This record gives sequence, structure tokens and C-alpha cells, in this order.
Amino acid sequence: MTRAVNRQHTPPALQRLDTLMPLDGPARAAVTGAIARVRLVEPDQELLSEGQAITHTLLIVDGWAARVRVFPDGRRQILSFLLPGDLIGHCRQDSPCSVSTVIALTEVAICVAPRPAISPALAEAYAISTALDEAYLLAHIARLGRLTAHERICDLLLELLDRFQLSGLADAWAFELPLTQEKLADVLGLTAVHINRMLQLLRKEGELTLKGRQLVLTDPRGLAEKIGHITARVYAC
Repeated sequence: MTRAVNRQHTPPALQRLDTLMPLDGPARAAVTGAIARVRLVEPDQELLSEGQAITHTLLIVDGWAARVRVFPDGRRQILSFLLPGDLIGHCRQDSPCSVSTVIALTEVAICVAPRPAISPALAEAYAISTALDEAYLLAHIARLGRLTAHERICDLLLELLDRFQLSGLADAWAFELPLTQEKLADVLGLTAVHINRMLQLLRKEGELTLKGRQLVLTDPRGLAEKIGHITARVYAC
């Protein structure tokens, strides 16, 4: 299934790449052309399976996807989120295959990403995006290995705010969080009950407000200092 993209504003995927590296005319035209028509993937459907051959790089245009590992007893670990402007399967080696399963957490719009050879600026934007992917994964290892439950959820929310600011999807310190507490538990290695308790505590302490899907961090800089959060793009960009 395909659909046309709203052209009345800069698509978040294009804005993210252009923020990482200012794109020249050929790059902007290539990305705009790629996202003019997208393929929709329903929630909980696979975009890639672990071990599957990667035939082309995909670009997330809209929605939330995730790299996941599912264990034999049904437990699931979300390894990383994939958000608008992120690339899936961007590899340089010959005959690459997926090292994890990628699923849609919400309805996801994807397209085939333009080849980086189209423009040096586009190639650099892809390289920075790949570096950020690694930075987010390393931050997640540290998050799960050493942070408390309170610190884990704060660190993740600060990362999400920064990522949505790159793509223009954050309104000041607010962004849409469409994930259930079960999905947050899958990424943070906690139970849904514990996630609920932590969110209630953060509300009580005045660190955030959450109305429906709209989450607002009241003082992200202060919160980052409190838990020692370092923005990944400090190193990758």
C-alpha cells in the first residue's frame, strides 16, 4: 500500500538528514522524490527478519519501528528505536544480512533510501546517521547495565527528545510518545508495573507531564545534569 506525503511542510525524514549535514540540490531532490510515495507497514509487522538478506537501504518516513530480539519463551528485548529519518540496512559490505529483526511498533511509512553516491552531502548525512546509530546502541548498553530504573527511563526520554528535535517533531520540550508501558518495559528491561511507578514518580517530582500521547519534559537540561545524560550527537556529529 502506498500513499502521498504531505508536501506543505518539510518531511521529518528530510529535515533530520538536512540537520545532520546540509543537503545540496541533488540530495534534497533525491530524498524528496524517494519519500513522495511510501509503503505502509502495519503495527507489529516485520520490516526485516534476523538473518534476512538486505537488498536495499530503507528510510523511515513516519512512525516508530524497533530492532528486537525475541527469546524462545516469548520474552522480547527492544534493542533500539527507529524513528523518522533513520536508516534501516545501511551497509557497505557485499551481501549484507540483518543482524536483528526489525518490527513496526506503530503504523510505519518507509521508502527505499536514495543511493549515497548521488551526492557527497547525502553520503555524509548517511555516515553521521550510522555513527548516531552506534552511539545510541552504546548508550543503551550503559543504560541497561548501570543505571537505576529511574535513571533508565529519564535517560531514554532525553534521548527521544533529542532525536525528535533533529527531525522537527519536538515542540520545544514536548513530543508524542505512542508507546504502551509494556513496550517501554521491553526496551528498559523492567516490568510494566515498574514503568508505571516510575512515570508516576516523575510526574510527582515535576520532571514531566503526560497527557494522552503528549509527553513534556519540564527541565531537560536539569534532568540531564542530574542523571549524567550526554547527548549522543555530541560525539557523532
